[in-house]
Amino acid sequence: MAPKVIWLFVFVALYWAYCIFWGIKSAQTAKTASDYFLAGRRLSMWVFVLAATATSFSGWTFMGHPGLVYRDGFQYAYASFYAITIPFTGVMFLKRQWMLGKRFGYVTPGEMLSDYFQGDAIRILTVMVALLFSIPYLGVQLGASGFLFNVLTDDLVSVNVGMWVLSAVVLIYVASGGLRAVAYVDTVQCILLAGGIVVTGFIALDMAGGWTSLNEGFARMAASDVGKWGVTADGHNAYFAIPGVIQFTAGLGKETPVGGLWTGVMVLTYMFALMGIHSAPAFTMWAFGNKDPKPFAPQQVWASSFCIGFILFFFTAFQGMGAHLLGANPLINEAGLAISTALPESIAQKPDSIVPFYFNQIADTMPWLVGLLAVCALAAMQSTGAAYMSTAGGMLTRDLYKRYLNPAASHETQKLFGRLGVAFIVLSALLVATFSRDALVLLGGLAVAFGFQMWPSLMAVCWFPWLTRQGVTLGLAAGLIAVIFTEKFGATIAGTVGIDLPWGRWPWTIHSAGWGILFNLGICLVVSAMTQNTADRAHRETYHSFLREHASLSASKRGLIPIAWGITLAWMFFGVGPGAVIGNTLFGIPNDATTWVFGMPSIWVWQILFWILGVGMMWFLAYKMEMSTVPDKEVEALIEDIGDSAAAQAGR
Repeated sequence: MAPKVIWLFVFVALYWAYCIFWGIKSAQTAKTASDYFLAGRRLSMWVFVLAATATSFSGWTFMGHPGLVYRDGFQYAYASFYAITIPFTGVMFLKRQWMLGKRFGYVTPGEMLSDYFQGDAIRILTVMVALLFSIPYLGVQLGASGFLFNVLTDDLVSVNVGMWVLSAVVLIYVASGGLRAVAYVDTVQCILLAGGIVVTGFIALDMAGGWTSLNEGFARMAASDVGKWGVTADGHNAYFAIPGVIQFTAGLGKETPVGGLWTGVMVLTYMFALMGIHSAPAFTMWAFGNKDPKPFAPQQVWASSFCIGFILFFFTAFQGMGAHLLGANPLINEAGLAISTALPESIAQKPDSIVPFYFNQIADTMPWLVGLLAVCALAAMQSTGAAYMSTAGGMLTRDLYKRYLNPAASHETQKLFGRLGVAFIVLSALLVATFSRDALVLLGGLAVAFGFQMWPSLMAVCWFPWLTRQGVTLGLAAGLIAVIFTEKFGATIAGTVGIDLPWGRWPWTIHSAGWGILFNLGICLVVSAMTQNTADRAHRETYHSFLREHASLSASKRGLIPIAWGITLAWMFFGVGPGAVIGNTLFGIPNDATTWVFGMPSIWVWQILFWILGVGMMWFLAYKMEMSTVPDKEVEALIEDIGDSAAAQAGR
């Protein structure tokens, strides 16, 4: 057995021991339903900061993101702005959701939305979103963990065996300890995730010969027309420029975009999709689990936007773009532009295999580090999956079983069904990943776009009382349908009944999340305007009166509101939207390195600049505009906890 495999098993055993320890310890302290589902609403500041960051940036960040940077170049690297746009959703909603959860004792988002809108249809749709998000998302993560072990053990452990064994440990600690176990394991997973990406980035940079050699290699690439997408309409190598504002193509699978897929509009709507991570029902429960909002701002601004952003814009770029110069791109090799051929050309057929191959570069000299990096990757994959397992299990229990089958369910019964819910979700994800990889890929494309469709309902609860139950419910249903039929999954469904959808996937280079929110919000606004009701509006106003009383800006700061709107819209437009095309050439012509102002491709400089500006925007919103700070006026609970109150036992 190779030394790296021995070290791999050693570090995995230590990691498993830590996970199971917290599962057992948390199970012993989970006396009530609230303890199990929400960690007793007592998550401490640094536990939340690290755990929420780990949950936000999963194994896809560790394994998949560098592969897509490699596949599509710097035009895709705009996706690294999800380090800012994911927590931006948290800035918009987490503090106010926490206040409502504290005030009214909510455990799940379904309870909050059902109470607010006085109807159960939105509750059912919310559970559907949670399941449609959790199962495919988890399946992708678990499948990737099996693939990682298959590569690093040199086929000693098969993909399916690795996936099932690794998943068993996650199931044990999540089902045993609930959200508290997830949170405490996530604290270590966050450190491992970030550290693993940084170390892998240094491996790539060292293989490329350092910073200067890397940029010299980029200069040779940019001066050529070699690459997956060739050149843009402006004649720039597509690895180093986004291909315009929008392309009115018929969609992927119908017509090939010119110069690449990642237009300004595509980047923007893809950011919408990734915002779905914090607007998904799971993060509402993360908000409810805190004893106060104090951790929200540091998590959103410093842990996510600054630290993870720095890691992605540098170390992930080293991995993804550096691979072209290290043998992973057959076209670059054939053109004689590579620095070395250390990485195999097979990466071109499976881009998300790039990270394990970086690990293998140090297997002979530092086998212990390969084992440690493998655990870093494993932790990244399990961090998000564990959180969605726990919260979705809670929603199945509270919003379905307790609501409709057993309103007087005891705490022990609720915990039992919560564990059964976790097991159901894990087994569903594993079965899909094992027996239908194609279905997993199709469903995986829906997950985050589905999560983003929760935005109008959260906007209603947190900000806009004039959005009605009918508008939000019909809008959410329409948004989910629009997402489905602008993804591969919808085309597959249509094909089974002999219908050929004429627009393909992501028509007009607009992501399915963008099409979903267009239909969702459009129908929500129209139907809300047609269904205004005085009594219903008065009920909703009670929530907003409470929020205004506790969360409104002081008079001295209200003049900053137009500035906040201006900063946010400008950043969205120029940083991750149509205005990003300026970044192609502002700091130098892509195919002429002598014009590169900072010795780097202009598109990379633009991304780094707007990352810095984005951190500033997040600081302004979270701290200066008090969107993520502790309310000046204490929030008093009307009900200590729905899950623990006598009223709950009688059924709410």
